[in-house]
Amino acid sequence: MLRLISATPSPYARKVRIALIEKNIPFELITEVPWNQGAITEQHNPLAKLPVLILEDGSSIFDSRFILEYLELIYPQTPLLFSDVPERLMAKKLEVLADGICDAVVLVFFERMRGDNASAEWTARQVHKVEAGVCELARLIEQSQYAVGDKFGLADIAVGSALGYLKVRYKEFDWQSLYPALANYLTSLEQRPSFQQTQPYPQAISDKVV
Repeated sequence: MLRLISATPSPYARKVRIALIEKNIPFELITEVPWNQGAITEQHNPLAKLPVLILEDGSSIFDSRFILEYLELIYPQTPLLFSDVPERLMAKKLEVLADGICDAVVLVFFERMRGDNASAEWTARQVHKVEAGVCELARLIEQSQYAVGDKFGLADIAVGSALGYLKVRYKEFDWQSLYPALANYLTSLEQRPSFQQTQPYPQAISDKVV
């Protein structure tokens, strides 16, 4: 059986969890904070980053985008990417945009952990990325039920995970009021069992990180 090393708030790990559930692929979930003492993440990923998918032969692959490509190729049932090239490229574009938003939120989160030593200028740059990124998501998705085409797929997983992450790590950004159509889009996604089973929530970081 596949094993997935994940953290509960991680939008990157959540993308993989949702894909595994949508594809009905059995897996064992291993939850940890990769920075805490005793974490096994680094044993399977030299970069010590989540998510990590441990394959049945004991080898591992990492980085959510690569893991999702692997799952799409090895487990083609219930495809999450369209065969149509323009729609496939748009899905990947939305995934890059969603991941970029999450990257910026992560940087804000850790910068704020520095307390009085935090850089206001650095934080402002990341906040701008988050706000501009969500604005672009709202523009691209508009009133659509799905991010790309007429069915659920990779883009929905990526965008939904990013928006869900904002609820955990960047609550002060009231994007729902700014973009009600995008908020309705997320509400619809959250009715899916795969989203309900992977709701993100914070974990305690016991070891000093910054």
